[in-house]
Amino acid sequence: MPTLFTRIIQGELPGRFVYRDKHCVAFLTIAPLKPGHTLVVPVQEVDHWVDLPAELAAHVFAVAQRVAQAIQQEFSPKKVGLMIAGLEVNHVHLHLTPIWELGDMNFANQQQNPDPAMMDDAMHRLQQALGWSPNVESP
Repeated sequence: MPTLFTRIIQGELPGRFVYRDKHCVAFLTIAPLKPGHTLVVPVQEVDHWVDLPAELAAHVFAVAQRVAQAIQQEFSPKKVGLMIAGLEVNHVHLHLTPIWELGDMNFANQQQNPDPAMMDDAMHRLQQALGWSPNVESP
């Protein structure tokens, strides 16, 4: 049975994508800690990040760096936090979150029903910063 993220990647469920290539995608989480909170997800279903093939892990982290730079550019946080938890969805995903203080990484503070206009704005800003369009696959 495909994971929730595979269903999003395949277009069965909606996603606010900011990046896509044949190995990896990045889309906004549906329950952000802060505007711009993005998930970087390999297309290949792997449950635990330590089980990623080395080449794929390197690619996922390279994409995460690029997305984090876009988050930094667009939202001007002190840092872009990175977390890998993987307890809710059994498909590797990196959380990239703009942070100003340590408490900004507290997942108890997720916005469960974020404003759709805020989410669309964050998506468009990151797409533009990354030079990505939903109609064009990244290299």
